[in-house]
Amino acid sequence: MIDIPTRRTATVAVAIAIAVTWVSVITVLIAHQPDPGVASPGQLREGLAAALNEHDAEALSELIDYPPAAADEFAKSYLDALAGRGAHDVAVKFAPDDLAPTSATVSGKLGDGSAFGYPVAIAVKNKLWLVSFTPPLP
Repeated sequence: MIDIPTRRTATVAVAIAIAVTWVSVITVLIAHQPDPGVASPGQLREGLAAALNEHDAEALSELIDYPPAAADEFAKSYLDALAGRGAHDVAVKFAPDDLAPTSATVSGKLGDGSAFGYPVAIAVKNKLWLVSFTPPLP
């Protein structure tokens, strides 16, 4: 027969083991999460245009220079704002050139037929190309 203090001690030990395991798994998953960005400016332009046109938050979150913990939520919010205004036919044009861009212009049409366009910064971190949405949405 197991007495009460031994059962309580075993329960606490199991709870602590589960908590330590959970924290370890989360830490390993975060540490092995790939850095956002793509290998070339061309991939960035194509991926950004596709993500904005298709309202693909997951694809957008992988292209933005934003804290990883909040990138998914930011991308979803950003695309919700574009979709709410009826944005379509989105295009991305790099400047000063396509091989070494430092900025881009995102342009397209809104639901009411009017055109929109705004600049965004291009960044390179760890040899990966990213877009930085420093200006707000139009």
